[in-house]
Amino acid sequence: MFSRSLSLTGIASILMILQACGQTPEKPAVPASEQVPEITLNLPADAGCTCVEPVVRDYTFLDKGFAALADGDYEGAIEYFERYRRLDSSAEANWEAGIAVTFIKSLEESPFFDPRGARRSYRDLYTQNWQSMEVHQQTLLLQQALENFRLMHRRQVDVERSNAVLKEDLEKRDEAIKRLRELTLGQKGAAQ
Repeated sequence: MFSRSLSLTGIASILMILQACGQTPEKPAVPASEQVPEITLNLPADAGCTCVEPVVRDYTFLDKGFAALADGDYEGAIEYFERYRRLDSSAEANWEAGIAVTFIKSLEESPFFDPRGARRSYRDLYTQNWQSMEVHQQTLLLQQALENFRLMHRRQVDVERSNAVLKEDLEKRDEAIKRLRELTLGQKGAAQ
């Protein structure tokens, strides 16, 4: 029984200590002379922010168009690029979709293959102020590929012209050699 009474006494002591710890004295009221004044900042009430929110562009259809293009689905790619152009309706989206469609028209395996139309379209797109636009990086790659196609075509035309001139010169030389032979053989025949 003795141990039981100690444990009851111990529990009672612990409860009294906890009760004493739980009670906190109330804070005395601070006299008005000792109160801390509220801080006021020298900021205008309405700053009138003229911040420009960055334009968030949705590249979903453009990215889907690039994926379809990579898969060789030219019809699907053009549909995505045109949808992107219609939904975004910005100068950047118009240029990006135009470059992508022009690229597809420049591919020989594309059912939309139209090299003359692609050249005209690229010429029109290149004259726009696309360098100052923030456009998708893959569109810039397509633009660079189109520029390379244009340069290669120009070189091909130059080589074909040069080849035609050389061919004409060769025909003239062959004709001159043939006449020279006839003259030379004709003189030998007359001398005998």
